[in-house]
Amino acid sequence: MPAPRPAPARRRMPNPRLTGLGGGLFCAATMFALACLDQLLFGASLVVYGVLFLPVSALTALWVRRGDIVTAPVVVPIAFAFGLLPVADGGGGIGGQLMGLVTALATQAGWLYGGTLVAGVITTVRKVRLMTRRAAQRRAARGPRPEIRPRRRPV
Repeated sequence: MPAPRPAPARRRMPNPRLTGLGGGLFCAATMFALACLDQLLFGASLVVYGVLFLPVSALTALWVRRGDIVTAPVVVPIAFAFGLLPVADGGGGIGGQLMGLVTALATQAGWLYGGTLVAGVITTVRKVRLMTRRAAQRRAARGPRPEIRPRRRPV
């Protein structure tokens, strides 16, 4: 009789935990790389850049460690602006590039707000879950609550 096969190992998603600075660097570097790729493949399409921004902001919010949760909604818009540098349609010189960046930020504000909202919702849910877990641990450490008897009304 053949030996039973062991159960296949479950594959887990990577669970990196980035500091606040690491999350900001991850988001900024990823958005810059995606913007360069967008410029090469799609001719600097701002819609493609905005669509790619949404999952990057979600990953940033998921991968930031617990102590730095509040940094994710802050670094995500900064990374959006940094990543726009390669795809912003600017003229010659620093002034033209700056004008192109400001124009791209103004016209693509919906994607910017959407990605920031995604990061904010994810971090809020993570923070609420963390607070509930901590409260449950505190209640478990205190032990069972004493029984409270209802007061009797004098007759």
